[in-house]
Amino acid sequence: MKNDDQLMKGLAGAYLHIHRRLNRALAQEGTSLARTKMLMFVQAQEGAARAADIAELFDLAPRTVTDALDGMERDGLIVRTADPDDRRVKRVAITPAGARAVAAGEPLRKRLLTEQFAGLSEDERARLAALLGRLVETLQEK
Repeated sequence: MKNDDQLMKGLAGAYLHIHRRLNRALAQEGTSLARTKMLMFVQAQEGAARAADIAELFDLAPRTVTDALDGMERDGLIVRTADPDDRRVKRVAITPAGARAVAAGEPLRKRLLTEQFAGLSEDERARLAALLGRLVETLQEK
């Protein structure tokens, strides 16, 4: 259906534009959107994150996640520890430096997101959020 094609192009186009703008702005601050999202996920897991969880959530190859975690560990942003129940598994936790990095980037991230949706009224934002929420629910059911 033509409308479905337009919807898909619109969603993909909006996502790509927002993603690129956020990534460029974060790069100017010395970080990346991918690193920021990983750090935020690790922080939310409170020391229980595994590389496999990160790979699944972000749809990344395990090697890609390992490389990213190696860099973040080298930079002192995360620490990996042995899982007490499974010696083969490493748990990932954010360090105080990693938490500071997330906190420092959060105002910029929020400001950039607000700017991306500035062309929509509050009502339009609420309707879009509701529609996208319904779409995600529908997709998760399948």
